[in-house]
Amino acid sequence: MEVLTTRRSRREAHRQWPDEMKARIVSESLRPGVTVNEIAERHGLKANHLSSWRTLARQGKLVLPAPEDTVEFATMVIETPAPEPPTAKAVSRAEIVVGPVTIRLEEGASAARIAAIARALAATI
Repeated sequence: MEVLTTRRSRREAHRQWPDEMKARIVSESLRPGVTVNEIAERHGLKANHLSSWRTLARQGKLVLPAPEDTVEFATMVIETPAPEPPTAKAVSRAEIVVGPVTIRLEEGASAARIAAIARALAATI
């Protein structure tokens, strides 16, 4: 329902919107995917007018109707993830190959150790 009154000073129509109608329009403007401008235009309002009604609703001064769309919730089950199986650690061992002989050094061998082995091999060649 829309009530129009005429202002005597300006001779223009002034609308007085019932709170139920304001609440319905504000509720419509809060739906996902719509804009305030779109809803305001649909109802012959200025966007700033509708925005002021939305402010009243946020302040609790305009009570909105219950949503028409029922809200459904899904059960959420949270499970602890299964522990990852232990993976084999990649071994990075240096190898020194001299002819048919392969020397595999222990992981993390120091440079001094590698140099000592290289010197010993060089002495035998």
